[in-house]
Amino acid sequence: AAVRRATGFIHAHASQPVTLDQIAAAAGVGARALQYAFRRHYGLTPTGYLRRVRLERAHQELTEAGPESGLTVGAVAHRWGWASPGMFTVAYQQRFGRPPSRTLRRD
Repeated sequence: AAVRRATGFIHAHASQPVTLDQIAAAAGVGARALQYAFRRHYGLTPTGYLRRVRLERAHQELTEAGPESGLTVGAVAHRWGWASPGMFTVAYQQRFGRPPSRTLRRD
């Protein structure tokens, strides 16, 4: 139940700055207990899960935008919580097997 509450909170607040303590409070458990439950259930930490959700949403935004939209990879990275577009590109490429610029250009 705590993991379900935490994932609901993460999905509802993925575009906002979120801390582990906020996720744990929303789930009604301590941070350590939540980390243990997430590792057991997803093989990830709660912040790792948040990162995955943000990457999925960024991917969806880049896929839907296309090159003619004027959208930039940097803007998408910033919107989904990455301070560094370079770090976003690395995480994106690891997850999707291609850089976000290729998704935006639809190469």
